[in-house]
Amino acid sequence: QVQFVESGGGLVQPGGSLRLSCAVSGSIEWVFGMGWYRQVPGKQRLLVASVTYRDETYYVDSVKGRFTVSRDNAKNMVYLQMDNLIPADTGVYYCNRFIGGPVPNWGQGTQVTVSS
Repeated sequence: QVQFVESGGGLVQPGGSLRLSCAVSGSIEWVFGMGWYRQVPGKQRLLVASVTYRDETYYVDSVKGRFTVSRDNAKNMVYLQMDNLIPADTGVYYCNRFIGGPVPNWGQGTQVTVSS
């Protein structure tokens, strides 16, 4: 089964930056489209960024101009560069399939906390 391992999160002050990484294994479906989802306690997961096999990207309005999603097929990796972070960016970030919807087996995610 496809497996996702997220890393790179942490505690950062507003205005800071983080780079999240997602290692994908067990499937090649990720190359068609992968997304980064954010979950806050009490809320459903929200797709914040995605990248297709054509390297087309999508960003939720709240992160446009600040986040950059990319992928590396050779390394089976997906990345999310987050700049100019604000407290509203706080949450647990997960990677999962975008095209075709997410698969049920979510990874553990990586915590991003933006606070002074």
